[in-house]
Amino acid sequence: MTSICVEQGLTGFLSTDLVLVNGNVITLNPAQPKADWIAIGNGKIVALGSRDNIQAPVAENTKIIDCQGRTILPGFIDSHFHLVSFAESHVVLNLNPRHGFRSISEIQKALRAICKERPSGEWIRAKGFDEFFLEEKRYLNRWDLDKVTLLHPIKITHRSGHLHILNSLALRKLGVSKETPDPPGGLIDRDLETGEPTGLLYEMGEFLSNRIPPIEAKVLEDAVEKASKQLLSLGITSLQDASARNDHKRWNLLKTWKKKGILHPRINMMLGAVNLSEYSAYDFEANSSLNQLRLNCVKIVLDETTGLLHPEQSKLNELVREIHNSGLQVAIHAIEEKAVESACAAIEYALEKKPRLDHRHRIEHCAVCPPSLAKRIASLGIRVVTHPSFVYYSGDRYLENVRRPQLRYLYPLKTLIQHGVIVAGSSDCPISPPNPLVGLYGAVSRMSETGKSVVPSERIPIIEALQMYTIYAADVSFEEKTKGSIAPGKLADLVVLNEDPTQLAPKELRNLQVEMTILDGEIVWRKKS
Repeated sequence: MTSICVEQGLTGFLSTDLVLVNGNVITLNPAQPKADWIAIGNGKIVALGSRDNIQAPVAENTKIIDCQGRTILPGFIDSHFHLVSFAESHVVLNLNPRHGFRSISEIQKALRAICKERPSGEWIRAKGFDEFFLEEKRYLNRWDLDKVTLLHPIKITHRSGHLHILNSLALRKLGVSKETPDPPGGLIDRDLETGEPTGLLYEMGEFLSNRIPPIEAKVLEDAVEKASKQLLSLGITSLQDASARNDHKRWNLLKTWKKKGILHPRINMMLGAVNLSEYSAYDFEANSSLNQLRLNCVKIVLDETTGLLHPEQSKLNELVREIHNSGLQVAIHAIEEKAVESACAAIEYALEKKPRLDHRHRIEHCAVCPPSLAKRIASLGIRVVTHPSFVYYSGDRYLENVRRPQLRYLYPLKTLIQHGVIVAGSSDCPISPPNPLVGLYGAVSRMSETGKSVVPSERIPIIEALQMYTIYAADVSFEEKTKGSIAPGKLADLVVLNEDPTQLAPKELRNLQVEMTILDGEIVWRKKS
């Protein structure tokens, strides 16, 4: 079959913009789990039903699409995403090993080629560095980069986003030397013998962004448009931007991109806790009626880079209480068990001081979580936003590097869900590629990229995996009444797949492909024949 659909013209009914017929509609709505057709008008679902009860209101200008049995789902929602960083990866050197970088010498060669094309003094940027896949199995350092150039400052961002590697010229330009103290929550890696900075800067993203010239505005706009189209091709119709440094400037930038029509998916922007004072000082239009750009969440980074939690418990408690008391939702970045415990304690502290039933405070990542902690999360009404695709993309790394006592509690999707926790799926892109279908595969199969099992006891059924990227993802942003499932009155954000994921064996989920994406009732992406 060369085309996804057959378009027809039908007349004689009330006006509707688009009707999808002959589809396998999985609604994720318990009241009406399945349907064969969907009618869409004014960007919303008008009606749906079975093929023996077609009552779709159509008019002369209504587009009818025969989906030929393909599967229709609610549009995918990525609940933890780094939009600008993902866009930047389209215009800087991408060191992801999937692009062929398997040794330090290959990285140096690519950087030299860029330096030859750029004037002296211009910053050279690269992203996605991953030491795990290198022959050398080690980090780059300033001296590796000095072999590339002494005339250009270089900044390389690690795949995690929490580490940056600079050459000597970049360190000098930023004033980082042997005498420079570690900033609060950050760490300057130093040579054990000399005390000289090695070029590795941990948790110093804000320090760097305030001192390094940004990417040119037009270049970034073009990158955002390219990234946006890529997201549509993956069936992603909504995402939550989780940058810890988000502020009113980022909000205005997102709003500008929306007005220019270059940023397509719906956006929920988290406000960085470091910029909390801006919430009352600026008009963020938090409850936009357009459902295109919203803000209702504040992100806190709970970091363990130095071996100690930052912020410390008492300060975290007060910060969470302040956000909670303002009526906002808290999203706490917490990866290891100790950090997850600390996040729970802070949320519990805020709730004891001022109870609120439907707070939906969130823990982001929650990578290591034993059953006792899952029970506590559930009892507090906390949501978890995590990354099933990490099981696939980073599974081999976990099997090699994570200690066995922690490994058994790694991304415990089944345990969390069994305890009653609402768990939303995300990619943490660009930490991992943004494909939700890989997330489904990781959640259901628990297989790594090389086919190794990664805590198989935490596998979940496909329907629960789908909920993580649809209705549960809508829940964690208080939007389950408008999206996340297919029902009359909800937003017409849909994705059409080539096969039915609920009928495939786990290993066959890797064969799933997006055929069409519908956003706000419009076909915004379609697979070429």
